[in-house]
Parts: sequence; C-alpha cells; structure tokens
Amino acid sequence: MAKKEIEKTEEPLDEYAEVPEEVLDRADLEELEKIKKESERKGSIKDYRDKPSESWEPKTKLGREVKSGEIKNIDDILNAKREILEPEISDYLLSLKSDLISIGQSKGKFGGGKRRAWRQTQRKTEEGNVPTFSAMAVVGDENGHIGFGYGKSMETLPARDKSLRKAKLNIIKVTRSCSGFDCDCSELHTVPFKVTGKSGSVRITLIPAPQGTGLVVANELKKVLKLAGIKDVYSKSFGKARTSFNLIKACFDALEKTNSGEYKEE
Repeated sequence: MAKKEIEKTEEPLDEYAEVPEEVLDRADLEELEKIKKESERKGSIKDYRDKPSESWEPKTKLGREVKSGEIKNIDDILNAKREILEPEISDYLLSLKSDLISIGQSKGKFGGGKRRAWRQTQRKTEEGNVPTFSAMAVVGDENGHIGFGYGKSMETLPARDKSLRKAKLNIIKVTRSCSGFDCDCSELHTVPFKVTGKSGSVRITLIPAPQGTGLVVANELKKVLKLAGIKDVYSKSFGKARTSFNLIKACFDALEKTNSGEYKEE
C-alpha cells in the first residue's frame, strides 16, 4: 500500500486532468485541489511583481494622477518637465531593470584587488575609524528610458537602496534611431547622431554604428547602454576615464543630449 502511494505522488500533474473526478478518491481530490491553489498562488506572485504595490498611497499630485490612471505614459511627464518625487511613479509606468556600477575596489594581496560595487571610505573620530559605504545604481526599461543614482550609508544594503531610489527619481528619455546610410534595418538600435558628454575631466563621445557592431565601449558603460536599449555604438573617451563615477555621469550627459535634435561639437 505504501509503495502504491509513493508511485502515485511521482506521477506527473497533468494526468489528473485526463481522469474524471468521479474515479478519483478523496485523497486524490484533496491533492488535486492543493495543486490548483499552489499554481494560482504562484501566478498571483508573478502578477504582483509586474505591478506596483496596491498599498502605495501617493503623496504628490503627480503620484495621484498616475495611480488614478490620468497619466499612463511616462513620456507625458518627461515632455512636460514635471519633477518625479516618488520612486513608485517610475515602477508604476515602467518595467524597470537595475544594475550596480563597480565604483569601488576590494583589498587584495600584493596591492591588487577586484572592482566591486561598494566604495568604502573612512573618517577619523575620537571613537576611532567610522566607515562609510557608497553605491551607484542604474535602472532602465531597455526601451529608451534610463536613470542613475548615487547613495551613501553606514552599511552596504542601505547604500544600495538609496541609490536605486534616486535612480528611479532621475529617469530620462533617450532618443534612438537606425545608424543611417550604411544600415538598411528599421530598428532603433543606436544613437541618432554623434553626441558628447562631459563630467569632471572625463569627456566621452558616442558615435552611431551599423547593426551587428555591438557596444564598443568600456565594460561599465555597457551596463548603462543595455538598460537604455542601445545595442550598437562606437565611442571615444578623453581624460581620466578610469574614474567610473565621472565616466557614467559623462555617458548620461551624452544620452540626455540625444533629445536636443542636433549635434554640437564640444
């Protein structure tokens, strides 16, 4: 009897659908009902992740307009130059993905070390050394919308949460196009024209590229451009480009200039 029950539990779930419920005994019906509830529960979790929390109570006029359905497209907010003060607005209107930029370096033997997402600094006090962690996050929907943020805290996870929150508040629109005369496709896969961005001593120029070229940029910039929905681009960088913080800010400055409609040499 025990052997028969073990074999029954190992049967695939789809076989219950082919057997009439009159043939199944009480134990089988209870197991079938449990399976149905479990599948419904998993489906509801997936839907919940795709949509923002219903417990969100907007505190701004813009947030109330978004939740009530008056504003359904984030481009309406960006074109009107309205300020986003609640990160839930970006979650409500966009399907965002996130990534962390490697701005720090871990300690290694003989002076070496790997790049990491946390930058650690210390300040001297009477009680001793007080460490501070900082992180830079990038969010985007891979369809022409992207944002970045920088957060600091006494621990790593709060620093990450702060950076993600600020990134959702700093969403910008990125104009994309086909590369032009040397590309016959009609997909939006590169920047519309040559743009240059600057931050500190770093200056970076993004150049349109034909389809299939890929991202000819630094590794950290690939994270930014992928989340922006750009698949092919050439680049030139000047200055101290090893500073990831200024490199990312210069890239965002260049992406924001794609909305200007014309190229200005700098």
